[in-house]
Amino acid sequence: MRLRPSVLLIAGLLPAADFRIANNRVQVLAGAEVVAESPAEGLWSVSCAWRDGWPADWHHASPTQTLTAGEWTILKGELSACGGTLQLEDAYRLENGLVRGLRRFTWKGKQPLSQATLSVRFMAPSESAQPVLPGILYFGNPSGARSGRTPVSTGRPGEESIYEEHRYPMPFASLELQRGAKLWGASLHTIPSPVPYANLHDQWWSLGVIAQQGATELTALSGPCASNGKRSVIKAAQRSFVPYDNAYLNLPPNAVVEKSFYLEAFPVTQPGSAFQTSVRSSIALFKPFYAEDLPAIPEIVRAKYRYALTRWRETSDYAIFQKYVDRTQGVMGWTGQAEALGYALQILAPGLNDSKALTYVQKSLDFLSTAQFYDAGFHTWYDLSKKQWHSQEFLNQGQAMLTIARAIAAGRTRGLKTARWEEFLKHAADVHSARILDSNWHPRSTNEASLIAPLIKASVLFSNPRYRQAGRAAARHYAQRHFNMSEPYWGGTSDASCEDKEGAALAFAGFLELYELTRSPEHLRWTRHAADVMLTYTYVWDVPEPAGRLTDHRARTRGGTSVSVQNQHLDVWGALTAPDVYRLGQIDNRADLRQLALVMYRSAGQIIDPHGSQGEQLQQTNYAQLGRDVAITEMRGGYHEAWTVFWITAHFLNGAARFSELGVPIWK
Repeated sequence: MRLRPSVLLIAGLLPAADFRIANNRVQVLAGAEVVAESPAEGLWSVSCAWRDGWPADWHHASPTQTLTAGEWTILKGELSACGGTLQLEDAYRLENGLVRGLRRFTWKGKQPLSQATLSVRFMAPSESAQPVLPGILYFGNPSGARSGRTPVSTGRPGEESIYEEHRYPMPFASLELQRGAKLWGASLHTIPSPVPYANLHDQWWSLGVIAQQGATELTALSGPCASNGKRSVIKAAQRSFVPYDNAYLNLPPNAVVEKSFYLEAFPVTQPGSAFQTSVRSSIALFKPFYAEDLPAIPEIVRAKYRYALTRWRETSDYAIFQKYVDRTQGVMGWTGQAEALGYALQILAPGLNDSKALTYVQKSLDFLSTAQFYDAGFHTWYDLSKKQWHSQEFLNQGQAMLTIARAIAAGRTRGLKTARWEEFLKHAADVHSARILDSNWHPRSTNEASLIAPLIKASVLFSNPRYRQAGRAAARHYAQRHFNMSEPYWGGTSDASCEDKEGAALAFAGFLELYELTRSPEHLRWTRHAADVMLTYTYVWDVPEPAGRLTDHRARTRGGTSVSVQNQHLDVWGALTAPDVYRLGQIDNRADLRQLALVMYRSAGQIIDPHGSQGEQLQQTNYAQLGRDVAITEMRGGYHEAWTVFWITAHFLNGAARFSELGVPIWK
């Protein structure tokens, strides 16, 4: 049976998916191409036993009846197995460019069905398939694989990559499929949910992919998880996986279990871009735009400024915002952000009503401009006890240079004394331009993408074409490495050598700055790609949490960001990058991005205490940074508030200042 073609468009770019029923199989189409379909053995698959740590004794069934109800196509069948009968029903319709599915299992046996596993399965035939599981797996995680601490996949037949739904910031499993000379995309989106009649505490549906010979399976299971060649494990510790066995169901007579999901299929024109369609679909599906139950921006800014003042340290030798509450270090860039308020307070001062705000700006940047240089840049750590500069980190240097460039631009218009800052930035830009334009420059990871934006800004501030040349060279280098996703963006978090949102965000910020200068369509494509990778780490839905600190605060996860494929807790880092998302929304005239950006910022401010402080690590999933000694039942819903490095304050003020410059009325 062939249903009428859909005329909807996904994001105004690609034809919407369609579906048909052929030979008792549900087929998902892009145009005339069957991109994914239900398995040949049957539309429904149910496991009746649990052996050797995995579902066993699988049985399959195909539809015996097809009917329609309005826009719905309904398929019915029965499965006589497991000592009784399962009544089975699927319903499908086209919805906003996706194929919506609703699956129902009803156990009609006279006795309980124990150790059962239910499933949603669709096969995507291809010569090769590259998965993107948001926040978890990017084209196999080739960089993270070297660390041995992340999920990995190689595409070998039988390889299973299946994870709890609450681990997914955007709950979809996406595949980029190679068929001859053509590329296709296929994704399974789910509406995440705990599974009823579960054997384990807080057991949810799981989602992922299974590599097969000549095909890859998009799959959702009623609990079982697998990764890295091991079954019944989850990524619950920073450096390792932990057991997660017996994730089956115990169904009483007349039990009903339903699962909602969406399927999409589409042609792909550029290698490495299939996931981008699913990012847009996920945002459209969950619409994470409501912000009225989140803290207001003025409240966040005033609380963070109040707390920032507790980190100010000034003597005759230095004037700096301290990184730690209890350790005498000031650090530019990454987790220290000692330079950030030198820009932010210039923009925010009128609303803060503090006559000293600009004094902190002048004194801090004057002092930071004395940082000592070495042959490849400048030191970013300052020991307040020893009164010494130390450490060599390119990521920190790039972030510091960008903020100082913004501070110079703002300071020139406000009559501040910027000469020292300008001399320092020129020196840094000279050093890094020389490095980047050297034929031997080949950075290890994406972390040196932090230099693109400041070099472009410095080229404008100082009318220096060499800085522009270096910034463009670095941008092209990273686009060539990452745009096709054979090497996904990685290395932006200094404590995890793996695929991460911060690596993607560094490239995003750099490409965006370059586009602002050139208005080149190519540079805009790079910008959108890096932005979409970064956004896959952003939660578009609210994860219901068990009893714990997050529930104590009525915390919402929408807008929050997962850290990396290694460190899979939630953090408040989105406060920094949200303005870039907003700016892209302005450029592309996308209200969804502008709304999401504001939610990202406000969501990050949810757990600020009365002093203006908050911790970094929110445990929205089965993951604890502290390690293996934390019981799984104590992980989800927890909150580690002791790690309060200064970025957790500075990013909020920096982000608010940038929103203000983009025209957002932050004080209303």
